[in-house]
Amino acid sequence: MAEGESGAPASGEASAAERPTKAPIAKDHDELVDSAEMPFMAHVVELRQRLLRSLAAVGLLFLPIYYFANDLYVLVAMPLMAHLPSGGTMIATEVATPFLTPFKLAVYAAIFVGMPVLLHQAWGFVAPGLYKREKRFAMPLLLSSICLFYLGMAFAYFAVFPLVFQFMASVTPTGVTMMTDINRYLDFVLTLFFAFGFAFEIPVAILLLVWSGISSADSIAHKRPYVIVGCFIAGMILTPPDVISQLLLALPTWLLFEAGILFARLAEKRSKAQ
Repeated sequence: MAEGESGAPASGEASAAERPTKAPIAKDHDELVDSAEMPFMAHVVELRQRLLRSLAAVGLLFLPIYYFANDLYVLVAMPLMAHLPSGGTMIATEVATPFLTPFKLAVYAAIFVGMPVLLHQAWGFVAPGLYKREKRFAMPLLLSSICLFYLGMAFAYFAVFPLVFQFMASVTPTGVTMMTDINRYLDFVLTLFFAFGFAFEIPVAILLLVWSGISSADSIAHKRPYVIVGCFIAGMILTPPDVISQLLLALPTWLLFEAGILFARLAEKRSKAQ
């Protein structure tokens, strides 16, 4: 007697019966998220624990980084030092600056290096309230956002800084010695690090707008002229008053905007196909 006649399901029927089981699991998870409610104080306690863990992680990273803070500052200052005139050097104009500047650099470096830990704590706080579908794309977005932030910082250090400081050195008037205060230089490079780091987050921001239903890829694309103008305005505000650094921020930002629209359209096609 054939398997189908004996009442035992055929292999094709068994696999077909097993396939839909994932949908009820996701549905049950989403219903649990909707029904589960935590008291306000429980959220506050959870947030406090996450913040303390984040601070502890930054503190643990700060200790070894501060030990090498002076060497790290030399590395950060290399793009400027390479374009100072012969015998040129950097200066400290305040008594406490030689101590406070490496200290501040170590704090920011600990935050930059510990960003994956900070994002993991943020994810742990938000994840229990997310639906199954939201969890599926949240983690890739978190990973891509931190990678893009590091990529923006690397682009600023290796591509923007050499061109900017070369330009600054070339326009220094004759008879003027170019000597930069170490604290002001650190503030300058940190501003550019943040500017380029957040500018490289544009594709992630566009995907979030599309996935959340706030906007669509076509709607965002129609705002392209305003975005292009905004990119150049941001370049004028966030960078030194020279054309090179402004273009090096505005043009990549525009290209990242176009890349974000492309990825958003692919995501829309994929969601429609499903």
